[in-house]
Amino acid sequence: MSPRRAAALRDGTGRTLREHLIATAERMIAQGGTAGLTVRAIAREAGVADGVLYNHFADKEELLGLALRAHVRSVEAGLHPLPEPGTGTLEENLRAYITYGLALHRGILPAMAGMVGRPEVMAGFAASGVPGEDWRDRLLGYLRAERELGRLAPGARVEAAATMIVGVCHEAVLTMLFTPPGQAPAAPEPDVDALVEVLLDGIKG
Repeated sequence: MSPRRAAALRDGTGRTLREHLIATAERMIAQGGTAGLTVRAIAREAGVADGVLYNHFADKEELLGLALRAHVRSVEAGLHPLPEPGTGTLEENLRAYITYGLALHRGILPAMAGMVGRPEVMAGFAASGVPGEDWRDRLLGYLRAERELGRLAPGARVEAAATMIVGVCHEAVLTMLFTPPGQAPAAPEPDVDALVEVLLDGIKG
């Protein structure tokens, strides 16, 4: 049975009940992660009966996937805007994209860590995205645009460059995730300047 249409809240925000439930779950994830987050806890925080969630979502996993997506957007809202193609210098812009990616991944790590082994939640998270809006998509779009503008070599392998940058960000947060409390991370902090230099050696015209 398809979820019922979300009723409009009477709190002056203009949000639907579905949107209110997503915002509530997102706030709880931001405050305490996803470990132990139950339907009952979300419903209580939202001020509704437990069963109301199932009127607006197929299951708890769908709600958590949407809440995770909202959490990523909240973290991104607190970061500096990404540079536009053709502005500034390539060095400055690549540094900005890498710094942004590292900050984003660190910001969402606590929430994502609790979803390890929950493929149904992560599938809902992936499905809730808009093509081109993710940081990786914007990074690749930026590199392609710079190549079109002639600021990168015509044959620059921008897809490989984007993969390298994403890999560095993933390594940084995964190292933090698997480091026992009280111990220093096994991998050092990424040298952003050195990475930018290596990248530009391969793709700059």
